[in-house]
Amino acid sequence: MGHRDIPVLESERLILRGPEPDDYPNFRSTFSSYRSRFMGGPLNAYEIWMLYAAEIGHWEIRGFGMWMIHLRDTDETLGMAGGWFPPKWPEREIAWFIWPEVGGHGYALEATHLARKYFYEQDGWDTAVSYLDPKDLDSIRLAERLGATKDKEATSVDGNDVIYRHPTPEQLRDGQLRDGIELEIRSYYDPLFKPKGYAID
Repeated sequence: MGHRDIPVLESERLILRGPEPDDYPNFRSTFSSYRSRFMGGPLNAYEIWMLYAAEIGHWEIRGFGMWMIHLRDTDETLGMAGGWFPPKWPEREIAWFIWPEVGGHGYALEATHLARKYFYEQDGWDTAVSYLDPKDLDSIRLAERLGATKDKEATSVDGNDVIYRHPTPEQLRDGQLRDGIELEIRSYYDPLFKPKGYAID
């Protein structure tokens, strides 16, 4: 599967496209900052360049990967969401991150829900996990909002992560869980909406 063949996913607010060289500056800014502390960062310039090359190359090698999240109205990039399965990963992962300056609008929730739906319905995935830093409470809360639950039996990447198991395609098809996620996503469409009492992204 060549880089040109990366599917484009769309929701009401977002367009998910494969990573391009022009998207690199925002990626570099995030991974050189404190925001990346739960993703192995902050990284130096060479490490960031290598990681971004891996983001693009992952699509070539695995046939799936991380999409760049674009805001439909302006085409600005907001972060990335999608699949990740490098060597030593026990299972395929669903991952996400949002640029620090655009957090709090539900973009990660919306993009990750869209990406997971694609993997389940188009790529035939029957399960997925997210490997999270136990101190990264925002990401743990987001995983829970996506219906994922802690899986103590799953194999760790390095012994320092907490593993959340995403609901199966069948569980998402039953309606109630899916509708709850989509109802929360739609609440962010209201410019006056101010979430309270939980982590946002």
